[in-house]
Amino acid sequence: MDSATINLELILDGCRRGNRASQMKLYELYYSYAMAVCLPYARSREEAEEMVNDGFMKVFTRLDQYDGNMPFKPWLRRVMINTAIDYHRKHHKLDRFDELQDYHARELPPITNDALENLEYEDVIRLLQQLTPGYRAVFVLYVLEGYSHQDIAEELGISVGASKSNLAKARRKLQELLAQKQDLRKRT
Repeated sequence: MDSATINLELILDGCRRGNRASQMKLYELYYSYAMAVCLPYARSREEAEEMVNDGFMKVFTRLDQYDGNMPFKPWLRRVMINTAIDYHRKHHKLDRFDELQDYHARELPPITNDALENLEYEDVIRLLQQLTPGYRAVFVLYVLEGYSHQDIAEELGISVGASKSNLAKARRKLQELLAQKQDLRKRT
């Protein structure tokens, strides 16, 4: 075992014992990673910070569920994703998931590679934050996390058709936003 693995094991052991210094060290080590996981699910940076803090509370109270024989980061990622979904359910109850089964996207102007190449991570996050919570959740779970529509339907409590419809609508909205961004760049 390398020293980083040993140090993480010591930190996790301290967290299991409720040691505040160990909890703070784990938080500091993985805060950026947790933010990167939660940010695409959030409407704002502040909302993502709430998700991260809620997620770390779950980590600290559920460390007994972590299998030390497995890598820590994937387990942490799973906790953060579940926390983001729980946050969405709790705070965005009134934002409904669209149940349209027969969605036909209208033709949009093609997006050139220039538009995509010029996007920075922060630009992508800002675009995602402009989606409705339902569209954003489905898009992130499908595109970024690799979930199937069946898995998304189970996670979010929607039909498979609604998952597919929301993904199509999210993609269309992102295409429109990219086209607007591209137009704005051409004018300036």
